[in-house]
Amino acid sequence: MWNQLTKARSEYKSLGLESSLDYEKFAMISIVYNSTKIEGCSLDEGDTKLLLTEDLTAKGKPLTDHMMVKDHFEAFLYINEQAARKRVLSIDYVKEVNALVKKRTGGIEKNILGDFDSSKGELRTAPAYTDTRYFKNHEKIKPLLEQLCQKINDQLDSVSGNDCVALAADIHYHIVDIHPFADGNGRTARLFMNYIQLYHNEPLIKIFTEDRRDYLEALQQTDNTKDINIFRIFICEQQIKFFKHEIAKYKDMEADSGLTM
Repeated sequence: MWNQLTKARSEYKSLGLESSLDYEKFAMISIVYNSTKIEGCSLDEGDTKLLLTEDLTAKGKPLTDHMMVKDHFEAFLYINEQAARKRVLSIDYVKEVNALVKKRTGGIEKNILGDFDSSKGELRTAPAYTDTRYFKNHEKIKPLLEQLCQKINDQLDSVSGNDCVALAADIHYHIVDIHPFADGNGRTARLFMNYIQLYHNEPLIKIFTEDRRDYLEALQQTDNTKDINIFRIFICEQQIKFFKHEIAKYKDMEADSGLTM
């Protein structure tokens, strides 16, 4: 699997697509579309592009979905800036990114253990759970985040190539596992996954919305078995899929150009 990633990455890099600023922007937009769609956003990819490039809203679709997309894209631009500055991980940085993710759709969350503001990236004080699991007690969030940031920072400057993808998968899984926020944990995790890539000028990772079920199953299986390689392999497969998709699209464009000359 990892050998396939090396081969696909090499072919993709040879196309030189990432040297185009427009390509980087539209890659980000596509990732934002897939990431927000995974969370149930009603905007399709065309709606997302129009919103982020022309500031045009999709008729009949919820305002909150438009705000979700805008917030996610602005958070993406922010981590891109921070990657250029080679910023290391910290709890404050993770909170800043989540605050951007929830900037327009967050607010005061009330519970008996203490109110917190999800629009400011404040750590949750309420229990968190889904239909398949309970997440960490809120008292464990800060020390677990500190441990995670230290672990990532210890490796951040020493990884390259496929090891970047593995480290990106690790930070993604652990942010979801810690579940530090009332909402936006998945989006925040996917942003920090790509922060690793941006930090090393590596191709971005897209989790395809049509693979949402496999994505959630990979997270669940990793949690059940405590085997991080399950999630690493899933992310590796998604990256290979992205490379193959982009390579095929480029070859189709080249073929069409040849026919019209």
